[in-house]
Parts: sequence; structure tokens; C-alpha cells
Amino acid sequence: MLYSLVEDLKKGLSQELPGQHAQYKMVPPGRERTKLESITYANPRRAAVLILVYPKNRVPHIVLMKRNSYPGVHSDQISFPGGKLEDFDENLEKAAVRESNEELGIHPEKVSIIGELTQVYIPPSDFLVNPFVGYSDVRPNFIPDNKEVTEVIEVSIADLKDQSNLKNVEIIIRGNQVEVPAYILNGHVVWGATAMMLSELSHLIQK
Repeated sequence: MLYSLVEDLKKGLSQELPGQHAQYKMVPPGRERTKLESITYANPRRAAVLILVYPKNRVPHIVLMKRNSYPGVHSDQISFPGGKLEDFDENLEKAAVRESNEELGIHPEKVSIIGELTQVYIPPSDFLVNPFVGYSDVRPNFIPDNKEVTEVIEVSIADLKDQSNLKNVEIIIRGNQVEVPAYILNGHVVWGATAMMLSELSHLIQK
């Protein structure tokens, strides 16, 4: 099952991506679509995440994590492993793999990158994020950094494809109650940029 999924992803990632059409299904109605060309020109902060596909009990999974509490806009949120591009990083792909190792103990040599989804801009933190898709032949031995991660969340691809896990939920954003589309995965509410990436990934594997 894993290798069939990987081949489907390779094919999908090599063609025209679903892009913002898929991503913006996971933002509140009426939100203006970001023009990535103008964002890039404005020189935002750069970051990258890793969407890792791997087998668990012979079933393809991806890994998410719950971030620790800290003074910042992404405190306590569910995300993919990843982080900002540092001066010493060779490129954004290397940054995604490095951060995944630091946050979850995913060994770089076990990760094979197969492509990249559409960039996502996160206005509150001014980050333009590159989502890289990779796979591992075996389930990683996750070792979360307890300074950054409070929970490792393993999600089956079947649950991601299950449309019943898409809900509209009420959340608090900067003191305001807002209804947003979200994935309910393993009891966690996944919204925002991570949900946008999941939506584009889901479009690739629903075909």
C-alpha cells in the first residue's frame, strides 16, 4: 500500500498541482486569496515543513505534532514538523528535514523527498512555507523534543481521505470567536495553514 501511494504522489507532484483551489477549501469563506508572487516579492520570512508518509501496521500514515505553549501566534497548534530557514541551511528542503529531526527525531537518511506542494503564506507570522513531501520505508522511531512538542500525532491516510472528518468548528483567534473549516483527526482540531496543506495533499491522493 505504501509504495502504491508513493507512486501516486510522485505522479501528482510532477504535474500541475491542485494549488490554492484545494488549499482555500480550508479557510473561512470570504477570505481573500493570497497572491504568492506578490508575497515573494515582499521578502517574507521563509520556512519549510515535512509531510512524511510511512507505514504503521502496514497502513500508510503521516505525522503531525502538537506544538508546546509559548509566547507566539502558533502556540499549542497542530502542525507538520518543520521550521524557519536558517543561514546555515543549504536550502528549504534541507531545513524541513533538519527541523523534523530536531523536533521529532526523524533521521534524515531515512527520508526520501519526492516533491513539493504549493507554498502557503501565514500572515500573522509573515512566513511563506514550503511543504515538502517525502516517505520512509519504515515507521520512524519518534523522539519528540519536549521543549517544542507536546504530542506526536500519527494519522492514517484513510482518515485523511474520510470526508466525515471535515467539520466547521468554532475557535478563538486573537480574542475573537471564528468559525473555520477543520480536520478532526485523532481527536485533534487541525485548521489554518496545516489544514490547507492537508487539503492539497488529500486532492492528490483522492484521484
